[in-house]
Amino acid sequence: MSSKMKKVLLCTMCLGALFLLVNAVPAYAAEAEEEAEYVPALFATFWALVPPIIAITLALITKEVYSSLFIGILAGGLLYSGGSFEGTVNEIFSGGIISVLSDPYNVGILVFLVLLGSIVALMNKAGGSKAFGAWASVHIRTKVGAQLATILLGVLIFIDDYFNCLTVGSVMRPVTDKHNISRAKFAYLIDATAAPVCIIAPISSWAAAVSGFVEGEDGLSLFIKAIPYNFYALLTIVMMITMVVMKIEFGPMAKHERNAEKGDLYTTEDRPYANIEQQEDPDSKGKVIDLVIPIICLVISCVIGMIYTGGFFSGEDFVTAFSNSDASVGLVIGSFFGLLITIILYLVRKVLSFQKCMECLVTGFKAMVPAILILTLAWSLKSVTDALGAKDFVATSMESVSGDLMNFLPAIIFLVGCFLAFATGTSWGTFGILIPIVVAVFQNSNYELMIISVSACMAGAVCGDHCSPISDTTIMASAGAQCNHVNHVSTQLPYAIVAAGVSCVSYIIAGFIQNWMISLPVSIALMIGVVILIKMVNNGKYEDAA
Repeated sequence: MSSKMKKVLLCTMCLGALFLLVNAVPAYAAEAEEEAEYVPALFATFWALVPPIIAITLALITKEVYSSLFIGILAGGLLYSGGSFEGTVNEIFSGGIISVLSDPYNVGILVFLVLLGSIVALMNKAGGSKAFGAWASVHIRTKVGAQLATILLGVLIFIDDYFNCLTVGSVMRPVTDKHNISRAKFAYLIDATAAPVCIIAPISSWAAAVSGFVEGEDGLSLFIKAIPYNFYALLTIVMMITMVVMKIEFGPMAKHERNAEKGDLYTTEDRPYANIEQQEDPDSKGKVIDLVIPIICLVISCVIGMIYTGGFFSGEDFVTAFSNSDASVGLVIGSFFGLLITIILYLVRKVLSFQKCMECLVTGFKAMVPAILILTLAWSLKSVTDALGAKDFVATSMESVSGDLMNFLPAIIFLVGCFLAFATGTSWGTFGILIPIVVAVFQNSNYELMIISVSACMAGAVCGDHCSPISDTTIMASAGAQCNHVNHVSTQLPYAIVAAGVSCVSYIIAGFIQNWMISLPVSIALMIGVVILIKMVNNGKYEDAA
C-alpha cells in the first residue's frame, strides 16, 4: 500500500470514528418562545477547536492543503449536526462555503486579489518587472542586500497586510529570484513584514480593528501605548534582520536555501504559479518606470480609497478616517483605479496594445485562483468553528483564571492568543474575543498590566496567525511569493516558534517589571542571544552564500 493511500485511509478512519462519536451525543435544541433555535450539543466545548486542528494536522502531514481544509470543514459539519447527513451537508455549504462567499467583506477581498493579480500580470507582460529586476541586479549586488531590501519595503508598506503581501511580492520577486533566494524564504520575509509590521503601525487597518474592540478606553491611545510591549512583532523583525545579516538558516528552510543556490527555487515538485511567471512579452519595451509608477499609483489610490470609506472627504480627520475605514471596499476602489492608471500608462507609452492589456485581466485572475480557493475554504472552516462556539469556549476559559496568576497573565494571554489564532486562522477574531475580557479584568485595577495584557492579545493573535496554514495573511504571503503554500508554512513554523518562545519569556518578565524601557531591551538582547546560539549549534551545517 502506497504512503498516500495509507494517509487517505487514516483520514477516512478518523472521520468514521468522529461520525460514530457525534452520533452517540444527542443534538440539543434550545427552546425559544415561538421557534426553536438549534444549538449543537458540543457548543462552546473543546470540540469546537477540533475541526481546525484536523485540517492543520492533515495539511502538515499530507502537504496537500485543499483536501485538508475540506476534511476539516466536513468534521466541523459532523460535530455541528450531531452526525446528521442532511445537517452536515447544509452546514458545509449553506452555513460555510455559500455563507462566506455571500459576505461583502470577503467578496471585496477576493475582488482586490483579482485586480491586484491583473496589475501584476500587466507589469510582467509589459516587461516592467523584468526591467526592475535588471536594474536591481546592478544596484543590489548581494543576497543579503536583496533580503534587506525586501524587509525594508515590507516595513514601508504598513497600511494593510493583504496589500503588503501582494505588493512586496510583485515588486521584489524578480530581485530575490536573481539572487537565488528560495520562494519559501521570500514568502517568510513577506509574511514576517506583513502582520507583525501592521500590528505596530498606528495608521493601519489593524490599528483601526484593535481600537474598535476596546470599550470604555481611548482605543487608539491604548494601541500606541501597547506598541513597546508587542514583543512578538518587534522580536520577529529583530530576529529576521539578525538572521539575514548573520546568514543563518535552520530547519526545513535550510534545505530550500541550499537548493535555491543550485538554481531550484521551489524544492518540491508542486509549483502552482510556475506557468504564470513566463508571461513577459519578448518584444516588450518596458522600463523600470513601468513598474514603479503603477506601484506608486496603487499605493496612493489604496490610501485614498481607505480614507474615503472612513469619511475623510465628509469632514473627518485623516487618523479618524483611517480608523473608521472599510479595508475591503477601500482596497477594491484603490486597486481598480490603480489598474485603470496602469492600463492608460501602458497605452500612452505604447508598451502594450489594448488587446494584450485585456488578456492580462484573465491572466491575473488565473494567477490568483490558488489563493482564492484556499481563502474560501479557510473562511468556511472558520465559519463552522464559530458555529460550534469556539469563541465562547475560549472566553469562558480565560475568565476562569484566578488572581494568583495575575503577573503571569500576560504570558498566559499570549499563549491563549497563539493557540486560538492558530486554530481559527484569524487574528482579528482573536482580538475580538480576548481584548474586551482583558480590559474588563484590569480596567479598574492595574492600568499598566492592562496595557501589557492587551499587547499580549495582539502579539499572540499575530503569532498564531503567522503560524497557521489556514490564516488569510499566510495564504496571501504564499500568493505574493508565488510559493507552494504548505512549503511556506512548514519552513516558516520553526522561525515563528523561536520568536514565540522568546516573546513568552519576555511577557513573564514584563508582567513583573511592568516597565517597557527595561523589558523591551532585555527581550531584544535575549532574541539576539538565541539567534547567536542557533548559529553556534548549526555551525558547519549550513553556510549561506552572499
